[in-house]
Amino acid sequence: MDFLEKPVDEMVLIEAVSRALDRDRTSRLRRSQMAGSRENMFTIIAAVRSLITYVVILLYIAVAGPIGLAAAVLFGAIDFLYRLGHAGIWLALMLAGIRYRVSGREHVQKSPAVYCSNHESNVDPPVLFEVLHRRMRILYKAELHNFPLMGRILDAGGFVPVDRANRDQAFAAVEAGARSLRAGNSFLIFPEGTRSRTGELLPFKKGGFIMAIHAQVPIIPVAVRGGRDSMRKGSPIVRPVKVSVRIGEPIPTAGLTLNDKDDLIRRVRSEVQRLLDAGPLWT
Repeated sequence: MDFLEKPVDEMVLIEAVSRALDRDRTSRLRRSQMAGSRENMFTIIAAVRSLITYVVILLYIAVAGPIGLAAAVLFGAIDFLYRLGHAGIWLALMLAGIRYRVSGREHVQKSPAVYCSNHESNVDPPVLFEVLHRRMRILYKAELHNFPLMGRILDAGGFVPVDRANRDQAFAAVEAGARSLRAGNSFLIFPEGTRSRTGELLPFKKGGFIMAIHAQVPIIPVAVRGGRDSMRKGSPIVRPVKVSVRIGEPIPTAGLTLNDKDDLIRRVRSEVQRLLDAGPLWT
């Protein structure tokens, strides 16, 4: 055939390939620039939204905090303090664009229980405080007492500070939590002790499980995911995210002793992992 006998013009071929490569590089650069522009725009919007959220919530705390604290201390109006707390958290989540979906609400107990959740972001505590028991107590880091108003509000609400660097205080906090459970209150614990940067479950610490065994109340496994992209490491910007919360069936501790705590920890951790593996609730 004639076209097989004609020599190929190498320069023409090289120029054609070069033009094709230039077009491909230009197209990829344009797409990258467009994606960068969109990301910058989203970041600017999130930064403005975050600033508004911070200002509004600081003003809310400055006004509602002393009112709720005074009502709780002077008149024992703990319910009023909690209602103010829930209103503030709802406002913060709404302003920041944090949305959530929940599966397993039927497992939330009216009777006292310890809710045991993984921890991957700063978004987790406020979302779970809204989703779970309306008068949920929390074992919180004692460093929050460095903020006098916040520390007093948490104490008035029955939250228990834990100083993990002080062994005696940590044991005392566990005992205080067990007494509160026996009095009819529920607690939220994050047994990993810190946020997981990868989303993988970290080893569970024992304090919350000892507390549950002492009080002989069930442990309810909880898996939360989706909040890790909201606040990137070192950044104060809160980005809108969709959070999924899965609540598992209660795991009883009735009849267990401290000799059973390691088996209990393994069982609860396995159930939290199973709930995480079930995936997000958003499609």
